[in-house]
Amino acid sequence: MPLAVYALTAGAFGIGTTEFVIMGLLLQVAGDFGVSVSTAGLLISGYALGVFVGAPILTLATRRLPRKTVLLALMLIFTIGNLACALAPSYTALMVARIVTALAHGTFFGVGSVVATSLVAPDRKASAIAVMFTGLTVATLLGVPFGAWLGLELGWRATFFAVAAIGVVALIVLGLFVPRATEVEAPIPLRQEIAAILTPQVQLGFLMTVLGFAGVFAVFTYIQPILVQVTGFSEAAVSPILLVFGLGLLGGNLLGGRWADRNLVVALIGTLAALLVVLVGTRFAIDGKIAAVVAIGLLGAASFATVAPLQMRVLEKAGPAGRNFASSLNIAAFNLGNAIGAWAGGATLDHGFGLAAIPITAAAITGLGLLTALWSARLDRAAKPAAITVPAE
Repeated sequence: MPLAVYALTAGAFGIGTTEFVIMGLLLQVAGDFGVSVSTAGLLISGYALGVFVGAPILTLATRRLPRKTVLLALMLIFTIGNLACALAPSYTALMVARIVTALAHGTFFGVGSVVATSLVAPDRKASAIAVMFTGLTVATLLGVPFGAWLGLELGWRATFFAVAAIGVVALIVLGLFVPRATEVEAPIPLRQEIAAILTPQVQLGFLMTVLGFAGVFAVFTYIQPILVQVTGFSEAAVSPILLVFGLGLLGGNLLGGRWADRNLVVALIGTLAALLVVLVGTRFAIDGKIAAVVAIGLLGAASFATVAPLQMRVLEKAGPAGRNFASSLNIAAFNLGNAIGAWAGGATLDHGFGLAAIPITAAAITGLGLLTALWSARLDRAAKPAAITVPAE
């Protein structure tokens, strides 16, 4: 892979850390501001909704700017936003700072995906996306457990100061290694971009992304309370268990990219089906400590195995005319799913079903994503005969 792809990975690491680290800090933040755990969980939903809103707006606003300039500007927003999180005097201020930070997220991954695929051969495009998204997996493997430990030892604010420092490093790396040669394309007319993303298959791609990742985040948002209050682990044990989750993410992400390069539709359906099975199994696994750790690792692998297939699906269906906008909107779809999942997990708690019921809620949502993928694949098969029909003379 070109060095530029790994530079994008560095940016993804910073963004992934700030997105996910709050899961390991929910109890501390809730205690500090005197709010409930479900209210603290809305900090994940707020971030995700910030991505959902920011992705289309910033993508359109920056569509005529050089891609490298866009990436650097977004990383600067990210760094300033994390400093604001660290200094937030109230829950409301923290929520606002999280939303500001999130504005950069969708466009960074959307533009980054396009840049990454432009730097490699056609048969390695999904793998290039997977390598970039490895930054998210490494963030979960190293950044999130370290952030949870740092928050436990020095307070949650120290974690956000550390993430801001990561942003500075990522800014430097992107400036050094991302070439301006990726910026030679003339902007595609906005009407063509919008027409491309409004096709049924692209819309189905967005929907399966939302539903698939809503299931993941229904569980992951409340992973700390589940492990502590259901499984019986101490708070200090959560960070090492998150390392297991991160190892699963790393392996699943790379596997999903390679699978998608070989057969995109099969990878799409197969990874969503695997995620559904793991979520159902997690409900039973969290009653025992060893089984819970295994389930957390499998959840990591299954969840991020879906990322490259889901992202490549919308890029493929949007075509050259819509790939920039579609790429960013699909990142927004991932995060809309995150917000819905965090809300669904909180709603499960608020309706009295308890933490142990959250994996079943998650499985039901992801099951809808799998049905969407099967429907999309059926439309593909139905369209093929029409594409090869030869009119009679």
